[in-house]
Amino acid sequence: MSYIRKALLKSGIKVLSEEMPDCESATVGVWVKNGSRDERPHECGISHFIEHLLFKGTRKRKAFDIARDIESVGGVLNAFTSREYTCFYAKVLNKDIPLAIDILSDIFLNSVFDAAELEKERMVVMQEIKMVDDTPDELIHDLFASRLWKGHPLGSPVLGNEKTVGTFTRDDVVNYFGRHYHPGNVFITIAGGINGRSVVKLLEKAMEGAKGEKFARAFSRPEPINGVSLVKRDLEQIHFCLGVPTTGQAGKDRYRLYLLNTILGGGMSSRLFQEIREKRGLAYTVYSYLNLMMDVGCLVVYAGTSRKDFKTVVNLAIKECGRLSEDIPKDELKAAKEQLKGGMLLALEASDARMTRLARDEIYFGRVVPLKEIISDIDRVRACEVVEIAQGVLKAKNFTMVAMGMVSEKDLPSRLPGAKVAKEVKQ
Repeated sequence: MSYIRKALLKSGIKVLSEEMPDCESATVGVWVKNGSRDERPHECGISHFIEHLLFKGTRKRKAFDIARDIESVGGVLNAFTSREYTCFYAKVLNKDIPLAIDILSDIFLNSVFDAAELEKERMVVMQEIKMVDDTPDELIHDLFASRLWKGHPLGSPVLGNEKTVGTFTRDDVVNYFGRHYHPGNVFITIAGGINGRSVVKLLEKAMEGAKGEKFARAFSRPEPINGVSLVKRDLEQIHFCLGVPTTGQAGKDRYRLYLLNTILGGGMSSRLFQEIREKRGLAYTVYSYLNLMMDVGCLVVYAGTSRKDFKTVVNLAIKECGRLSEDIPKDELKAAKEQLKGGMLLALEASDARMTRLARDEIYFGRVVPLKEIISDIDRVRACEVVEIAQGVLKAKNFTMVAMGMVSEKDLPSRLPGAKVAKEVKQ
């Protein structure tokens, strides 16, 4: 039995805690309502760059001290940046939560953004960008976003690019941090074998120095662009993403979309996996996923296959999307519901997953959504409703596709809808 507590620190930072009495670990995260979609074109990648820099030294700890202090208790200290938020977190044994809070508050409040460390970390981020560029099954998803949300910050890579990252100055970093990382834009979540009241007292003291200018977060809603982009690259396979725009994370159709995705390509029993890999052996990796944000989202199919099989695999993916608009047997829907609920509940046995769930609920719903409510909403979805949502989003005119490899326009299947092909991009 867990217990969720809410509190507001004097600094204005909200705290959400979940007590898990039988858990040996605890995870605490400092969340910033800021991501790559908050960046202007010349700032592309600066949020991710700041994520790196906060581990590079404070007024009382050098970079090595930060790493040593957390690892000396077997803990994990890490961070990640997404399109809509950034998180700095630590996972430790329950007894070491005071240390984790001290380290996180130190890097958040006292980072010095040393000029020499900034230059070294710039090189590290440049290598990270190159690493993704050398990994086609990762890069293709960024290329798809850049096509679907072309001209909008959601289409820009979270890591940024070599041009923008190469120009960031210390003043750029300090000014951006000051505008976006203020208490009104920050909240903290913590879950594990903790005492909620004690944790709030620790955080009150640790975060009392939090300050910054109030920054009104505002961003525009992107308009999706359909069609096809081909990226020429000397690869053994053709990697492709085929997707459609959807509603956002807080939309009323989210559970129908979750189930639609699960049935289409959410596991080994999914239609895509069975038709393309198991029955025909045309791909090693094939799946679908949802990328849902505040106001928009997308449902995307990914596969990597040979050039000779590329046309067949794309046709099969389109065919399976079409079949979902016709009929979904009740037993298939029931299995998808159990898969969705079981996967969620199993994941939430860990303190880091519980900490993340609290944060996502705060970001997208402004409240903690009870598990019973989620399960009830999933169970309530009818097969005809999933078919209806499929008919709405999986329309031929809505498709966007990006393919990368030794691919040309003649490799495209004739049935590919909206097959207006963008000029081939050679990389």
